[in-house]
Amino acid sequence: MAKTQLNVRVDEDTARAARERALARGMSVNRYIEELVRQDTGEAGHTFVEAAADFMKQYESVFADEFGTEREGRR
Repeated sequence: MAKTQLNVRVDEDTARAARERALARGMSVNRYIEELVRQDTGEAGHTFVEAAADFMKQYESVFADEFGTEREGRR
């Protein structure tokens, strides 16, 4: 696949963190950023599940009040 150059500006702390994380993973900063973007664009389903889990945690008591706390197999 052909590569395209992309220039970005970040603060020094972000740049330092990117360098450190890439080094810890044994890869270039370029590869590290590329993998982060790939992960982010491929995680729509994961993001939805996380948001749903957060919603359920936030409203757990409301659901328990409305539907009870019985779970399948436990009464």
